[in-house]
Amino acid sequence: MYIPEEEKHSPQYKFALQVVERLRSEGFQAYWAGGCVRDLLLNRKPGDYDVATSARPEEVRNIFGNKRTFSVGANFGVIIVHGPHGSSDIEIATFRNDGAYIDGRRPESVIFSSPEEDAQRRDFTINGMFFDPVEEKIIDFVDGEKDLREGIVKAIGNPLKRIEEDKLRMLRAVRFTATLEFELDEKTAEAIRNLAPEIHQVSEERITQEWRKMILDSHREYAIELIDSLGLLKEIFPELLYGNDSFEKHPGWERTCTLFRLLHKYDATFEVTLALFIGSLFIPDEDEANDLNRDKHVSMTAGKICRRMRLSNNEKDEICWLLLNQNRLDKASEMPLCDLKRSLSHKYFQPLSTLIQVSLEADGMDDSSLQFCLDFIANHPESEINPAPLVTGEDLIKMGMKPGPKFKETLNTLRDSQLNLEITSRDDALELAKRLNSN
Repeated sequence: MYIPEEEKHSPQYKFALQVVERLRSEGFQAYWAGGCVRDLLLNRKPGDYDVATSARPEEVRNIFGNKRTFSVGANFGVIIVHGPHGSSDIEIATFRNDGAYIDGRRPESVIFSSPEEDAQRRDFTINGMFFDPVEEKIIDFVDGEKDLREGIVKAIGNPLKRIEEDKLRMLRAVRFTATLEFELDEKTAEAIRNLAPEIHQVSEERITQEWRKMILDSHREYAIELIDSLGLLKEIFPELLYGNDSFEKHPGWERTCTLFRLLHKYDATFEVTLALFIGSLFIPDEDEANDLNRDKHVSMTAGKICRRMRLSNNEKDEICWLLLNQNRLDKASEMPLCDLKRSLSHKYFQPLSTLIQVSLEADGMDDSSLQFCLDFIANHPESEINPAPLVTGEDLIKMGMKPGPKFKETLNTLRDSQLNLEITSRDDALELAKRLNSN
């Protein structure tokens, strides 16, 4: 295996090599394992380095010291070793066989074993190889190197058994296949189709984690087409299926794929990408047919989905706001100046503009309204678009006003008048406040 000199001199590579050398100096077998081996063979920089060893967890802690190590799963033979400054921690796992998987995610017990047996219990052949960084050679008991050359994601051993053990492997198979631009082994694919309804044994957080990685990758279109063909997408987003057998039959599916195909041209966030996905596939009921009701109801549906996916409140709020306001700028040049300025200064304007740009391109529509907004921003300073309020609630209280509906209405009117350039000074604002409350 050729490893670039630049990588060999990286702090993480050096630390991972030192960990293996230290374990070997104590008489144990030790190799790099899993994804880092795959990435190195693909000439990609590994995201992290994992080590597999014959040393037991307590022996690993004795070697590296209790202060530098902590257990994340000692029962499963996993110890974390803190890295020096400039490098990340490294996970060290003892070679093992897994016992029965009773919850579709984790083995009930493990038996410490040999490298050959450890490789057989891993998920996919391309992730089942070891690498000896001292002698710089591959240790491959599962034909992973061959499948990597041929561009195939294949379960190790019996595909049905591998997937039954850990249902998250269904989504990982999709992600690896899509992000690596590989093909999914047909027997592995068939096992996933058979077990797709059991994806719910996996926590929503882990499902969301895999989904996030898929749709933020440039191969997101391939990912959603594959995940739908395997019967997983309808399990994850049942609210959007609307009675179809698969999303491929959904009237919004072609547009969704087009949106995902275009997203590589934009610096789209997870929130924008998920909002586009939900918005494109949402079909309103008959009483939600007009645009106003549609945006309201798709926003409500998105809120339910976000909560189920265990997204943060900030993520949920942004996605719902984007969908509620996706048509907000359709006639920007005709908007009252105060409404335009409020829209352009909103904290989610940048993601909204991205969502609108992608949508307009996908639909082959004119972008003059959005361009009007962008030109307005370019030609007006922030202090003019979003100036500091001329008066505050404290000023109104000093004038004798009490908080309440009238109080809020007055503040809003004063702000609108300021943004419309109808009042330009604090004295103007105070005078207007007096007039508003003298009636």
